[in-house]
Formats: sequence, C-alpha cells, structure tokens
Amino acid sequence: MPKILIPSALRPFTNGQSEVQINGATIGEALVNFAEQFPQARRHLYDDKGRLRNFVNIFLGDANMRFLKKEATPVKDSDVISIVPAVAGGSEARVVDHTALRFNQASIILLLALAFVFNLPGLVVFVATIMLVGTFWPSAGLFKLIYHRLFKPAGWLKPKVVPDNPEPHEFAQGVGGIFLVISSVLLLVLKQQILGWILAGFVSALATLNLLARFCVGCFLYYQLNRLGIPVFKFSPIRKEERRKTV
Repeated sequence: MPKILIPSALRPFTNGQSEVQINGATIGEALVNFAEQFPQARRHLYDDKGRLRNFVNIFLGDANMRFLKKEATPVKDSDVISIVPAVAGGSEARVVDHTALRFNQASIILLLALAFVFNLPGLVVFVATIMLVGTFWPSAGLFKLIYHRLFKPAGWLKPKVVPDNPEPHEFAQGVGGIFLVISSVLLLVLKQQILGWILAGFVSALATLNLLARFCVGCFLYYQLNRLGIPVFKFSPIRKEERRKTV
C-alpha cells in the first residue's frame, strides 16, 4: 500500500501518526480512503463540494501532482504521498526528497573514486555529463532515475521528502558538472593529469561534505546570490517556521 506522510497540522486528527499506509490505485483514491479513515481530517483537505482545498499541495515523491495527472495519478505500493500545506502567504509549497539527493552525492563520490583509482578520465566525462543533464533536465538525471525506479521501489532506500527549494541543489550540481568538464579537458586534452585529478577530487570533496555534514556549498552560494538580488536566483531559503508547518 502507498504511504501518506502527514503534516504536523493534521496529526491531531490521525492519533498523532506522522505517516499511514492507505489503499488506493491513484492519489485521489488514497486521499479519499485517508479521509474516510480519519474523518476529522477531511474538512482540512476538502471543501464542501468535495474538492481539494487550494492551500493543500499533494506530492508524489518530490513531484507536485498538479504537474502529473492530478488526482488520477496512479500510485504503486512503494510510493510515498505527501500532504503539504501552502507556506505563508499562500504560495505553493516546495519539497525535495533528500534521500534522492544523498543517493546522487554518493553516486558521484563512488564513480569519481573509481575514475581516480583506475585512471579512467572517460568516467569523469561520464559523471560530468550526468550532472549537467540532471541540472538542465532534472527528470532525466541518471542517478535520480536509478533511485526512483530501482532503489526506492525495492525498499532499499526510504524517501525523506522535506520542504526545500530544488533550484539551489540543481545549481550546485551544475557548478560541479562544470568543474568536471574542466577536469576532463585537463585530463584528456591538455594532459595536465595532476590539475585534472585535483579538480575532480575537489568536486568529490564537496559532494562528501554535502553527504556527511549536510552542508551544500553550491546551495549556500545560490542563496548568497539571491540576497544580492540577482534575478536568476529568485528563491530564498524556506524559513524554519514554514518548515514546521509542513513536517
């Protein structure tokens, strides 16, 4: 059965449970069954006409159902549905599956380590390509696809969907991808082996810092640029009080 993650605001109506397993072949069916199982929560999800309230955002993994097939979106037993109230001011809630991020970081670290140990500059090119594709076309990122289609359905990794902006993480990945492109040029074209591997090691070190210490240097840079008012960097950090409303 798919799992529904319950925000703190609704937990008084679910006996304090933060997650429940609910039957349903689609998101809509799962939510209806959820409302039937916890009738006190129903009025917080649906209006008098039985429609989902505008301030309620429903995510399948880290994808908003509004950009899928809405309530007709099919779900599998391994799927995770998140109920996320809109943040302050009524703007759309934004979430990121941090388990997917950590899988991405671990994959980068592993492949770059293999590239260095076995002297495989072509593998650096491969990782750079994956990172850049994942930056400009997130749904096509290879590591993300492996996570969503293999590791998560198999239950080997558990999703951790939290309020967050995806753009800073995509920016960080793009910066890392650019560094690896430069590393590839140094290794394969300019034959500067030492500089090339140092740069690849630098990217691996940043990924390791993110994985182990939960500090994303690229995200930090993104938010600094946001504070400077640069238009491209339009998303500011989600405030702690807004995180509490959705977890």
